[in-house]
Amino acid sequence: MSDRPALTIRLAAPRGFCAGVDRAIQIVEEALKKWGAPVYVRHEIVHNAHVVSRLEAMGAVFVEELDECPTDRPVIFSAHGVPKSVPAEAASRQMIYVDATCPLVSKVHVEAERHSTEGREIVLIGHAGHPEVIGTMGQLPNGAITLIETVDDAERFVPKDPNNLAFVTQTTLSVDDTADIVAVLQSRFPAMSAPHKEDICYATTNRQDAVKVLAPGADLVLVIGARTSSNSVRLVEVALRAGAARAELIASAENIDWSWFDGVSTLGLTAGASAPEDLVQGVIDACRARFDVTMDSVETAKETVTFKLPRVLVD
Repeated sequence: MSDRPALTIRLAAPRGFCAGVDRAIQIVEEALKKWGAPVYVRHEIVHNAHVVSRLEAMGAVFVEELDECPTDRPVIFSAHGVPKSVPAEAASRQMIYVDATCPLVSKVHVEAERHSTEGREIVLIGHAGHPEVIGTMGQLPNGAITLIETVDDAERFVPKDPNNLAFVTQTTLSVDDTADIVAVLQSRFPAMSAPHKEDICYATTNRQDAVKVLAPGADLVLVIGARTSSNSVRLVEVALRAGAARAELIASAENIDWSWFDGVSTLGLTAGASAPEDLVQGVIDACRARFDVTMDSVETAKETVTFKLPRVLVD
């Protein structure tokens, strides 16, 4: 019999990498195979330092702006999407570029452009300064899209024509918070056009749904992900709202403060959409070293989505 305290780990499924993140990482790997190192990447390919470090070791060079890249090496645009000005600048400098924008983010870009072409004023629900929001707003001229971050923003928003509006959203938001904002907008502007299919991506929704199931009764929920990862930060909020006694965001097992485990017998564990599975295993191993662990899988959906790589890397 073990003299270590008992710990039940409720492991969320789905968790970790989504299809868009998988594809973006593959794009960098395949570009390195095709063109050799260095390959430049504008902005972190996905918001995870472990992923970025691994790709750097393979020969990827991460920069914030295009003018930091030499014109004779390929450049990749991150999964979050970029303003239209970025590929235009790359083309004018005659650079080889590969767009790793998640197809579900590209869908939002296409929607925004369609609404604009049809003469509608566009509202984007999202977080100011997030690369995805910068990319989406940059699909259209300045002032064509109004950013709304909160219910208060939705209540204060004054459109040019209340009968000629449309909204789109960032793909990695809290499903519940977004629903609250949309409810305010739709009650104020009943004619407002909504996305044909919800903009919040399947992976964000699925990871939040799993946390809603594992959080009630959990003494502590650990979410593996980066502070810059919107979907990971949302998982912490969802866990607390769903009834977890405590929830913490960690980059890896190394960031665990073991004092959090005082009095903890049930741990909920998940990972944001840009966190690799080996980090999850690292947390489980660290717990096994200290506790008599029982695993309990909480599966709320099966994910089968995959996205094709850009043709330039396949041909």
